[in-house]
Formats: sequence, structure tokens, C-alpha cells
Amino acid sequence: MRKEEPYSQYLVSRREALAWAGMTSVILMMTGMRRPAHAGLGTSPHLCIVRPAQTEGPYFIDERLHRSDIRTDPADNRVAPGTPLALIFHVMRLKAGACQPLPDAQVDIWHCDARGIYSDVQDPGFDTTGQKFLRGYQLTDAQGAARFQTIYPGWYPIRTVHVHFKIRTAAVVGKGYEFTSQVYFPDDLTDQVHEALPYSPNGRRRVRNHHDFIFRDGGDRLLLEPSETNDGYAATFSIALLLS
Repeated sequence: MRKEEPYSQYLVSRREALAWAGMTSVILMMTGMRRPAHAGLGTSPHLCIVRPAQTEGPYFIDERLHRSDIRTDPADNRVAPGTPLALIFHVMRLKAGACQPLPDAQVDIWHCDARGIYSDVQDPGFDTTGQKFLRGYQLTDAQGAARFQTIYPGWYPIRTVHVHFKIRTAAVVGKGYEFTSQVYFPDDLTDQVHEALPYSPNGRRRVRNHHDFIFRDGGDRLLLEPSETNDGYAATFSIALLLS
């Protein structure tokens, strides 16, 4: 599978998109070519939501960490501190107007810690080479679900709060698919979470959602709706992919 940078593309006019209840098109990555994914009326419209692709960013590392709880650093078992976040991705396959769960898809997620730092990268502000906190992947189950236990992300300069994700399917007849995007959080909730430790020493964040140059490209269709749990938050994100 050749890695290419995904991007979003509209296949209908804005008026048509509104008439279709806000469903949009995305680009899925297939070896050697790009194919558009079309919005459609599936059998499960609450799950058949086609989302826009967004940039992978500079901090993706293919760590091959198959795990559900991504909070720990496998080097020393240190747990990244922060408000617990249970995150579920429901991945669907949209075909001929019908929506079906997509099993055995690899879903990677990665994001910064409460201080705004990513693991296993060199940056002008930090060097975390060899550390692997807040990274990992899961394979979707028979219902198309991939479950993660992580923390609410912190912030860093020029970006709003977000989680990166990448969905990859196994190559079939030499063709493998890759889709990359980001999910975001409601500003009011982020403000509330970041008032407490371990986020508060990082100060007030500088960029809110609609000020973020990447969020502006379809981020309103990538917003999570977290619900409160006993010790943190939980959110489910549904996405439909057109694979053929």
C-alpha cells in the first residue's frame, strides 16, 4: 500500500449537500489512484455518514502497537496522566446505497498528551524519541467497531484540540485502502476539562475550533459528542467508507 496524503472533495453543490442532510464526499486512498466516496442513503443512516479526509500531520509513526488502552508507554509502563476518554470508531462500508459494518479494518489513533506533547518524535520544543504513549491501533470487530481507552488531549500552539486517526484495509487483489482524518471536541467542553490538572499548567489554549486552519476544512463534520462517565468521557464516531 502506497501512502498518499488524503484530501476532501465535494461531489455535490452546497445546496444539494444541505438537502442530503449535510452528508458530504471524501477521498479514499487506493494503491496507485484516488477514488471518490459518495454520500448515499444507507439502511442505517445514523451510521452511514461519509466524513471529510484531513491531513495526516507531521507526527504519525507506524508503531504497530496493537492495543486498546493507549495511555501507557510500553518502555516503562508509565501512564499518561489526563481525564479518561473512551473512544469508539464504528466503521461502515457503503455500497450500492446500503451500509454494512466493515470488519478487520485497522484503525490507528494518535494524539498529544495533556502538555501538548507527542510521543516518539523530535520537535523544536521536545524530544520523545523511543516513547510510545498515546499511540495504538485496533482491528474492527464483526460490527465494525474499534474501541480505545485514552485521555482527553491537551493543546499545543497553532492547533485546536484533536485526535488523529487512520483507517486501513488489507490489500485485496493488490488493492489496499487508506483513509486519514482527525476528530475534534466541543470548545466549551475542552475549556472545562483544561481548567483542571494536569492540563491547567499549560495555560489557556490559543486556538479554538473555528480559528484552526485545518478544522475549517470540514471540521464541523468531524466533531465528537462526548458524554460524561463516572471518571471521564466517552464518545462514538461513525464513518462510512466506499471501498468499491
